[in-house]
Amino acid sequence: RACDQLRCTACDFRVSLFDDYVWDQSCDYLFFRNNMPELSKLRAKMIKKKGARAYACQCSWRSIDGLTDLQTEQQLRWVCGKH
Repeated sequence: RACDQLRCTACDFRVSLFDDYVWDQSCDYLFFRNNMPELSKLRAKMIKKKGARAYACQCSWRSIDGLTDLQTEQQLRWVCGKH
């Protein structure tokens, strides 16, 4: 089960998650920095993919399409925000 209250300790932003989407490969830091958390702007780089989930804060993003341990991702600074 995935935590739905993730928070980034690098940018101090809540991590948004989007079921059945992945991020386009052209996504970059400035895209998220300028568009988070406005879904209407983020949709420009979201690709529909059944069973996947797109995660993003203002400084990091990931597309997950299978069981993944995010704790092994050293560059991510995401922690549980409320549990």
